[in-house]
Amino acid sequence: MRSKAAVIGVGAMGHHHARVYAEIPDVELVGVADMNEEAARSIGDRFGSTAYTDYHQLLDEQKPDAVTIAVPTVEHLKVALDVIERGIHLLIEKPIAHSVEDGQKIIDAAKSAGVKLMIGHIERFNPAVAALKEHINQGELGRVFEMDARRQGPFPARVRDVGVVIDLAVHDVDVMRYVCDADVTRVYAETERRIHSQHEDLLSGLLRFDNDSVGTLTINWLTPTKVRELYVTGELGMFRVDYLTQDLYFFENATAQGAQWETLRILRGVSEGRMIRHVVAKREPLRAELEAFLASVRDEALVPVSGEDGLKALQIAQAIVHSGQTNQAVTFNG
Repeated sequence: MRSKAAVIGVGAMGHHHARVYAEIPDVELVGVADMNEEAARSIGDRFGSTAYTDYHQLLDEQKPDAVTIAVPTVEHLKVALDVIERGIHLLIEKPIAHSVEDGQKIIDAAKSAGVKLMIGHIERFNPAVAALKEHINQGELGRVFEMDARRQGPFPARVRDVGVVIDLAVHDVDVMRYVCDADVTRVYAETERRIHSQHEDLLSGLLRFDNDSVGTLTINWLTPTKVRELYVTGELGMFRVDYLTQDLYFFENATAQGAQWETLRILRGVSEGRMIRHVVAKREPLRAELEAFLASVRDEALVPVSGEDGLKALQIAQAIVHSGQTNQAVTFNG
């Protein structure tokens, strides 16, 4: 039986959700909604779906099984509650909400209604990130010492309501928590506003995790070329992820190769070893994300990125913003 899907908000990200839903064989894109009538009709015509300017009408007429919410962040709570009230499963583009309080209301409402709630942290579905997590879980890196994220590029005209931390750094916060299975205990940040008229557009951040690893964030909207990289350093070497090319590299610590775990406890050296380029099957992360969402809707799998995951990422991102504004470290207690 085909699943019925719909998209509310078909702007910069939402129109890609509409495209992918339309491409998945066992899914029918039954409707798209946007306050911009021209945009809604354009996307609806392109993908053979009914266009609406009132999303309530879309929900009530089409009765979709699953909905993507890709409206501006400040509208997430209102739209999400309207979707949940109708018993429809939903994927919300990151961040989960404009505030932690709004995010918690969405989570509570979804649980009360018994609907599936997923947050669109798309980088988890990058094949290189998935491969990285698998290699780390298999112990190929040993203890994780440091994670270094670099997400830089030109200022995006589409962003109006948030700064670079909420828009970009939240990706890397979520990926770091995901790949090392650890929570953040403390953050410190330096932020600046150089070009953006209202919010920060440069971040140098430092995270402490409860597994004693450290995370660093170099994020900005000031770099003329797009950079999307993650380095994870541990006992046995260093992994490098290139998000854009979906490549995964491992640079081994030759000193540790062949050592047993008892020996590693007293490891005292690091030296250059082989560089290995792991084979990663390339695919579109959004396709993988939406297929995982639909699998959870059909009760074929668990929701891979829960509301609680989205709320944690937002809490940490807001703490980073606060730290940058106050020049003080922010500590999380449990």
